[in-house]
Amino acid sequence: MSEFIQYTLQGLAAGGFYALSALGLAVIFGVLGVVNFSHGACYMLGAVIAAVLLAELSLGFWVALVVVPVIMFGFGVLMERLLVQWLLALDPLYNFLLTFGLTLILVEAVKLRYGVSGLPYEIPAGLGGQVTVGSVNLSVYAIFACVFSVVLCLAVGLLMTRTRIGMIVRAATEDPGRTRALGINVGRWVTPVFGFGIALAGLAGVLAAPTRAITAEMGSNFIIILFAVVVIGGLGSILGAVVAGFLVGLVEAYGVAYAPAYAQIVIFVLMAAVILVRPSGLFGREEVA
Repeated sequence: MSEFIQYTLQGLAAGGFYALSALGLAVIFGVLGVVNFSHGACYMLGAVIAAVLLAELSLGFWVALVVVPVIMFGFGVLMERLLVQWLLALDPLYNFLLTFGLTLILVEAVKLRYGVSGLPYEIPAGLGGQVTVGSVNLSVYAIFACVFSVVLCLAVGLLMTRTRIGMIVRAATEDPGRTRALGINVGRWVTPVFGFGIALAGLAGVLAAPTRAITAEMGSNFIIILFAVVVIGGLGSILGAVVAGFLVGLVEAYGVAYAPAYAQIVIFVLMAAVILVRPSGLFGREEVA
């Protein structure tokens, strides 16, 4: 029983990384209609920047939690203004290919600058070690990552539901056509929404840095699982992205623990099952299917 609780906590912590990134991916897809294949590379960049800040500027984890999302927001704004916006009127496949090419460039650039062996990043002071609850030993950092992710997702949810800006973005994400029909200029929100989505991916990378190997390729497998998360939750669904992120994290953790040879396969079996039963995803709209 104690091992099951540990695996559950690990799954929720990993699910937090997926939920934050999938939330950004869902918002970008909903408002722009862009399937951002470079989201995994942005997740990787977040972790790399955190490691560089620590190694070269002695700026630790807590500073990186604030600084990296700001840097990645700026990167997302530049990416949308210089590249993505010019292809929005074309078939979505063009932006998919564009972001795929950008992924290759970012990965190779990190390899050239920092090599392939990975960058060191220790668990921050105060979050190392374990706590004992009854007979169960739980990782302090896993608890922090889980709680932080849940709180941040709730904060984003409140932003989306309790503020005028949030409601406009949520409406544009879930039904951009009807939002435009109400006289709201969806186009003015394109750039900040894209930057916001990229910032969430970078923040997920910072959270993952103390527990994952920070390499140029760390986003490659991540983006594949992330697309499974978005499909399971429903394309363009904010709630679906968060729920499916934590669900996939749990499935992955249980798979690694009890059936390691099939850990990755189980995620895509789950995705296939959801598509067969509900093609639009758990919380997606039928027209998206």
